[in-house]
Amino acid sequence: MIKTAGQLISEAQTQISCVDAASAKSLYDETGNAVIIDVREANSAAQSKLTDSTNISRGLIEMKVPSLCPDPETVIFTHCGGGGRASLAALTLTQMGYTNVHAITAKFEDIKKVFG
Repeated sequence: MIKTAGQLISEAQTQISCVDAASAKSLYDETGNAVIIDVREANSAAQSKLTDSTNISRGLIEMKVPSLCPDPETVIFTHCGGGGRASLAALTLTQMGYTNVHAITAKFEDIKKVFG
């Protein structure tokens, strides 16, 4: 049986830390050196992005995050347009060995309102 994207996302969300926008912002402000990764495609990020985010499309996570975050204990937030890709990216980062990864599972517009 082939799993749907929704099933894969639901499974990922049982294995990762999912946070809403307000909780993410609070944790981000407390941490001081956290990284926000926008896993949307580059054209979406070019249209509108969070002030402190770095765009790394989900398909490039494994190749680009190690140079951005060499410390596996770095607090990392992933976000996308609605939480699905952020969840899948967070699972990948966790599987890579990162220990403080959180997927912001809100819509981009809501995240943008909270983070700016």
